[in-house]
Amino acid sequence: MAIWYKLGCTLEYFVQTPTVFIFNIEVARLQRHQGLVERLTITPDIELNRHTAPDINNRYFSVHAPAGPLTVKYEAEVSLEVLRADPNTVPETPVERLPLDIMPFLLPSRFVPSDRLAAFARREFGYLAPGFNRITAICNWLYDNIDYQRGASNEQTTADESLILRAGVCRDFAHLGIAFCRALEIPARFVSCYAYGLNPSDFHAVFEAYLDGRWWLFDGTRQANLDGLVRIGVGRDAAEIAFCSPFGGNVQYGDVTVSMGRSDGSPELLGRTTDAISTEEPAPNAGAA
Repeated sequence: MAIWYKLGCTLEYFVQTPTVFIFNIEVARLQRHQGLVERLTITPDIELNRHTAPDINNRYFSVHAPAGPLTVKYEAEVSLEVLRADPNTVPETPVERLPLDIMPFLLPSRFVPSDRLAAFARREFGYLAPGFNRITAICNWLYDNIDYQRGASNEQTTADESLILRAGVCRDFAHLGIAFCRALEIPARFVSCYAYGLNPSDFHAVFEAYLDGRWWLFDGTRQANLDGLVRIGVGRDAAEIAFCSPFGGNVQYGDVTVSMGRSDGSPELLGRTTDAISTEEPAPNAGAA
């Protein structure tokens, strides 16, 4: 069943010297994101450039902002339909059967040094039967052993540092989950999204693992509903899908507000589910159909 959501964000900055900004805040154009209606407002009214990454459908836009205040406001309404499956029916895909263009999601990356965590991952999870439930066990471990603590990490914190700190935010939980998967030869990628049920509302980070020819969603924080995640972007780690990346200037950051609710105004939450959840069509390669 498809459910309609209304979502958006407002980002405020004070630009001290002319600066190029690259944003990734718009809803990804996926087959399961239906009926998307959106509006982007930039104040002051300045020219923007757009790019959609092939295969993965990340949508980027850039502006060259003059000195002074800058406000970016994005509003959207979209219908989300998820695929549900019995976790017991979703196996892992052996490396010899993986398509080669999925390799970036098997290898270490800037914030996910999975090679450094390989021995730990094999000791903690290597004895478990391969499949969806092994990654659920990884998420259970994250929830039980990593404290969700704002301020415990920053935008430079890596997965191995989060393991040492035993604390972090959704970004760090996702990086650790990806690291453990890659260490076990399971392709995994970082996902930024709007999340229904998150309190307080904010941008959220989860991860996807590639199992049986499809990307499946996982969230070690257990703070949002997997069947209420509207995807913004995917990448090897957070470095590739930051919601804002300024270049070449001096910028002061203002307020960031994010909202997501049922478009009919209903406040009730979706039930958290033990089903396997995906928002992807079958993906025989690293991208999505």
